[in-house]
Amino acid sequence: MSQEKGNIALSREEIVGQIRWNEAGLVPVIVQDEVSLEVLMMAYMNAESLQLSLESGQTWFWSRSRGELWHKGGTSGNTQAITSVYYDCDADTLLVKVKPEGPACHTGETSCFYRMIPLDGQKAAEGSSPASTQPSHLSDGERFAVLGELERVIAEREAERPEGAYTTYLFDKGVDKILKKVGEEASETIIAAKNKDNAELRLEISDLMYHLLVLLQERKLPLDDIMTELSARHERPRRD
Repeated sequence: MSQEKGNIALSREEIVGQIRWNEAGLVPVIVQDEVSLEVLMMAYMNAESLQLSLESGQTWFWSRSRGELWHKGGTSGNTQAITSVYYDCDADTLLVKVKPEGPACHTGETSCFYRMIPLDGQKAAEGSSPASTQPSHLSDGERFAVLGELERVIAEREAERPEGAYTTYLFDKGVDKILKKVGEEASETIIAAKNKDNAELRLEISDLMYHLLVLLQERKLPLDDIMTELSARHERPRRD
């Protein structure tokens, strides 16, 4: 993996060498769901855990309380498959986008950020993620902008095939693998709904929508065509 700055291509080792570790040799890491873009957790990495993360494709951290390396999900099974890693303009914070297998928080919540400090006129919410507790004041275009962005990212992944990305893996395996994942996610969505578990249902529907967008890209069927079809159906005279 390399990154270009101007006409200079940087290797992964050179990029990692630019990371500004704190006095304890650590860097804060924000972990974000690649599909929903929900912030799942914040932790720390040292040079060794970053290297393990890049090599294994799963998140590894440094536990400040235990003073040891920590493989996320190594005990619980709630692992995080890394799809991309970014560093900020000061090179002192990392953003890791992942495809999570289960909740990020040890409490069982999807995100560690499930408790809200209320602003004036708001009520404190606890027990579910910010995305599900705060009413949306966005326009329809803003609310669904993430779908357009996700469609763009998936198309970019298909064209560039970055090594280690889950989306690359799906395109490399082909349509049969993509269809298998769509079927699996649809089944898991049904199970979550039958269990009346909205937190799990939110995760499964997000996974299902992501895999459907991958399928659309593989078939070269634009999301706009789906929206046009839905709009046409909405405008047809109702029979009831």
